[in-house]
Amino acid sequence: MPDPTTTDLTDELRALRSSVEPDARAYVDEALAALEPPTSPGRGGPADAPLDTPQALASVLDHTQLHPDATDADIDRLCKEATTYGFAAACVHPVHVPRVAHALADSGVVPCTVIGFPHGANTSDTKAQEAAQAVRNGARECDMVIALGAIKSGRYPDAEADVLAVVNAAHEAAHAEDGSVQVKVILETALLTDAEKAVASIVAKRAGADFVKTSTGFAEGGATAADVALMRQIVGDQLGVKASGGVGSAAAVERMLAHGATRIGASGSVQIMEGASADGAY
Repeated sequence: MPDPTTTDLTDELRALRSSVEPDARAYVDEALAALEPPTSPGRGGPADAPLDTPQALASVLDHTQLHPDATDADIDRLCKEATTYGFAAACVHPVHVPRVAHALADSGVVPCTVIGFPHGANTSDTKAQEAAQAVRNGARECDMVIALGAIKSGRYPDAEADVLAVVNAAHEAAHAEDGSVQVKVILETALLTDAEKAVASIVAKRAGADFVKTSTGFAEGGATAADVALMRQIVGDQLGVKASGGVGSAAAVERMLAHGATRIGASGSVQIMEGASADGAY
């Protein structure tokens, strides 16, 4: 018997396909094709994702400080915490990237920033210029917000072009410095239907992004295991999946990883580590 949740999403995608222009239908078709067969992790259920050491836990966390009033002292504290624990990345607004890149030099922690944040409503040229400048300033991961209005309007080719502009600009800037960069695409899942999440994941994949990411942390909802599983199902094993927004404990991290996440964004990364230690997880 078919999984009713898969059947419901298939129906939702087919209805979406009938409502968009012909040049957008291929994105829906790709999303439909990606639903079968259900994978694990993905919509076939969770997989084992044990975090058996503190280092393993720290290595999947992007330590984040995106408050608009963050001070230099806050940024310095973020960097010190990131290097102390060995987090995957330290994620800040673009204005702080030079400071973070300097502080993290040779530490193994990646300087990360956000592009078109938090609404994704900048022009593609603006996003591309912002990404290129961030990379020149030392960012090696860029978390961009997808063009949400284009997704909601069914203008998927425009959304793909927007992501592609950032991907190309970031890679060209990194190449000029003999470096590399990864681009993560924030879908802001709280504002999308399941069908739109699936299609937005296809948009990011087509445009050559390295990750899809759930949330900015500034909308009304954050990461859910169901959204992570859907995104993993759609992108397969070709892209990373980053869960962000409301992931506040080691148990929650493990749950997201089991459903297909490969990275976790958290402003409370230190609290996650301390909580795991206090609980005797390691």
